[in-house]
Amino acid sequence: MTKAQLVEQMAKDAGVSKTAAAAALDSFVTTVTKALKKKGGRVTLVGFGTFYKTRRKARKGRNPQTGEPIKIKATNVVKFKPGKKLKEAV
Repeated sequence: MTKAQLVEQMAKDAGVSKTAAAAALDSFVTTVTKALKKKGGRVTLVGFGTFYKTRRKARKGRNPQTGEPIKIKATNVVKFKPGKKLKEAV
C-alpha cells in the first residue's frame, strides 16, 4: 500500500477530505519521529504495536565487490513490535 492509497482509505473511512487525511497522516509521522528522537524514545499504540529505538553496535563487515574487510559504524535503528491484535489479524 502506498501513501496515496493510505490517505485515500483514511479519508473514506473517516468521512473527511483527502487533504485532511493527508494532514493527519503527516502529523502522525512527524509526531512519531519526534518521539523516537528523544532519549528512550518509544511510541505504543495499544493493540497495534510499539515503535522503539535501539542502538546497533559498530561491527566489521565485508565489501561484497572486493572482499575487503570494512568497519560499519554504530547507529540508531527503529524497530517495530506488533501488538496482540495485529498478530492475530495477520
